[in-house]
This record gives sequence, structure tokens and C-alpha cells, in this order.
Amino acid sequence: MKERYDVLIIGGGVVGSAVAREMARYQLKIGVLEKELDVCYETSGRNSAVLHGGFAYDPGTKKAECCVEGCLEFDAVAKELDVPFKRTGKVLVGNTGEDLASLKRTLETGRINGSRGLEIIGEKRLHELVPAVIGNFALYSPNSGILDPFQYTIALAENAKKNGVDYYFDHEVTGIRRLPDQAYELSTAQGSFLTRWVVNSAGLGCGKISEMLGIPGYRIDGSKGDYIVLDKRVGPLLPMPVYPVPSNTYMGIHVTPTVDGNVTVGPNAEYVDDFTYYGVPQKSMDYLAQSASTLWPHIRTSDYIRNYSGILPKWLDENGVVQDFVIEARDEAPHTINLVGIESPGLTGALPIARRAVRLMAERETLYPNASFNPRREGIIRFSEQNDERKAQLIRENPDYGELVCRCERVTKAELLQAVHNPLGVHTMAGIKYRTRSMMGRCQGGYCQMRVARMICEETGCDIRDVLYARAGSSLFTGRVRE
Repeated sequence: MKERYDVLIIGGGVVGSAVAREMARYQLKIGVLEKELDVCYETSGRNSAVLHGGFAYDPGTKKAECCVEGCLEFDAVAKELDVPFKRTGKVLVGNTGEDLASLKRTLETGRINGSRGLEIIGEKRLHELVPAVIGNFALYSPNSGILDPFQYTIALAENAKKNGVDYYFDHEVTGIRRLPDQAYELSTAQGSFLTRWVVNSAGLGCGKISEMLGIPGYRIDGSKGDYIVLDKRVGPLLPMPVYPVPSNTYMGIHVTPTVDGNVTVGPNAEYVDDFTYYGVPQKSMDYLAQSASTLWPHIRTSDYIRNYSGILPKWLDENGVVQDFVIEARDEAPHTINLVGIESPGLTGALPIARRAVRLMAERETLYPNASFNPRREGIIRFSEQNDERKAQLIRENPDYGELVCRCERVTKAELLQAVHNPLGVHTMAGIKYRTRSMMGRCQGGYCQMRVARMICEETGCDIRDVLYARAGSSLFTGRVRE
């Protein structure tokens, strides 16, 4: 017998998980079908990790509205979901008269959108904020910030799960059929599901799912951006994100501190047809370093510890112009909510987008509040961030806190065990990495990776050859050398 739901959400990234959490506030049976083995393996986990202020988007657009709304509420959201967040501020740096005119236009756009505290600052104030920056003046956005996109997406999903939402990983939707009773049957390689409502939050696959729902015509192009990750030793030189003067369609190559102390450089932007390739060529790294060094001259190859890339789903019109977010419910596809072209600032605006999706549903049927809904989620305690007294207490309560497994990031066995037994049931190496920061330090897992793999096997009872890095088929081991 097929599982029947009130709502099935296609895609468990930051927006899909935000929708799941917001819908869990009501008496609904909800499921999430995610094609990957975790919630943050694509666009949601592959970005600049910036909380945007909302000044870069045309007034009246959903991008502007959701961005400002999400930015202003995020202190409370981060506390509620126990995710790392710093409201650092951000500067857009200029040098010429043309730059100044552009920044003044950007400031005015921000004011119309409701961004708070924006101001043009001179060279002295700029260098007080970011001593190492190169520039004559800047637009300063005090409300911008940085967050952990992995932890945020995971937190939304875990909170949704705690409130009764079912997550199905490795469940790519391959077909959608509307039934005579106006319900839907969703087919996956792992089986079929029945549901009254469908939410398309498929990210890079949103155009394909939209067509399956009977809403054709959305052209989705992938905009691939590459990044370099720098060692934590340069982190103190960058207290906030530093951006160039933006163009009409692109924020430019910037340098951004992370909540954990690293610095990222990027992204560039290139339209791609392949939504699965995340390689970063050497020429891209050279270009990123050269471009960003005109803003912040502390980018050295000796500090490179990793690179990565992300792909944004851009909705383009027939002239190739990037369009606004689509948040819609169409008569030709009853009982569906279609989210298309959710690119940047989708991370900042995830919860506002989700609330608008719920509003569309509430306009079409009565929703009854879930009295047991709990908005709070507790994350894994980071042992390295505790004071000595608290560390001693944790070790007394659980000796596994006294065993260090990841030396670079100071991650203990106790933290890793909590990650292995996470609420979503994710057992990939990347899943443990994103929940604890093990394998994310200077040696990139050279010391702890095998220990983490062995721990997964011991705790789940799987064979070492079944341990996956991130995606289906990404085996770490294919056999034993001595066999």
C-alpha cells in the first residue's frame, strides 16, 4: 500500500526544509522527497554563506522582500535553531566617481527595500572597519552577516523531522500523475507516494518538476561559481565580507570570512548545462585570486586548503534576462505550490519564502494549528568552543569528550557519535563532516578521515566498503588490499 500524505515536498534543501518546518506548524502529514543522501549537497551548501541585507534587488520583487524579511529576523531564527551566525556587517568597496554613483544608487535601492543602517563611508571609516582592505570609500551594510549554510539547512530539516515530517533520501522524483480524485501519485526509483498537495522546491530541478506538474515554460540555466577556501590563520585580517561595486546582474568576486574563522574567495560566474559537475579548474582559482587581491591583498597559495563550487538555478526569460523568484499556485495544476528560480538570496530568504508558500495553501483550504509544534532545535555542542570549566564538566558526564578525533578542528568522539546518530539518519562522510567540521581543517581529513569512517561502520554495523563520501556511488573503498 502506497504511503499517503497531505503534502509532499520535492527537494529537501534550505527552502524545501524551511517549507517543511513552516507547514509542520499545522495538522498536516508531510513528507520530503530528496534525491541526494542529505539536505545540503547542492545549492544550499555550496554558496558564499552570507546573510544578505536586501539592497541588491529591484524594489517590489520577491527577492527584495524575502531577503530583507529574512535578514531582519535572523538573530531570533539562529537562536531558535541553534545555528552559528554573526552579524558582521559588509562593505561594497569603490574607488572611482562611477563607483560612487553606483553605490549611491544601490543605497537608494536598499532604502526603498527596507534595508536598515546603510551608509556611504569614506576611506578612514572603511579602514577602521576593515584595516586590510584596498579602497577609497564603500557602502556599509551593518545588518549583513555570515552563517553556516550546512548547519542552517540541517537545523531546519531536523526541526521539521522533530515535528513529524518524514524525510526520504535517495528518492529522486521521476514522474508525477494526477489522479481522478485530484490527488497526486509521485514516482521514485524507491517506490511511489500519494499526496493531496505537491510543493516543487527542487532547486536545480525546479524546471523539470514544474513541467511534470503541468506548468511548462520555465527556462532554468545553471550559474556556476567557484571558490577558494583559505586557512584560518588569515581569518583575523577579514572581520566582514568585502565586495566590489556590483553590476546589474552580478555581485562580483568577493572575500568572505566564515563563522568558523576561514576565508572564502569567490565566486566567479559561468552559465553551465551540466548541473552535476562541481570541479574547479586551476585557471578559475588563478582568476579568483587575482581579482579578489585588488580588494584584499592577503591571498596566497600557501593558505589554500580547499576549493569548491556551487550552481544557482537562474530563471531566464526569452531574452536571457534573470527573473524574480516564482512562488505560485496555478489553477491548471490544482493543489500544487511551485517554487522556481530560487537562487540567491534563497539562503537568507528561505523562511519568508516558506511562509509565502504556506499562505498560498491557506488561501485554498483551512489549515488547523498544530498545538504540539516546537520551533526549537538543539545542535551538537562544540567542545572546542567551551570554557575550561564546561569542558571538564562535559568530560565528567561523558568521557568521550576527552578523546580528540579531529586535531585540526578539535572535534571529539562524543560530537562525532552524536553526528553519526543524527535525527535524519544520514551516514555519509560528508554528512558527518557538515555536522561537526571534522575533515574541514588544514589537513582536510588526512588525520581523522579513516577514524570517522571506522566509527560509522562500528555504530551502524555496515561494511567499510559500504561507506559513502556524499552521493550514491561515491564509495571510499572498493575492497581490501590483502584479499
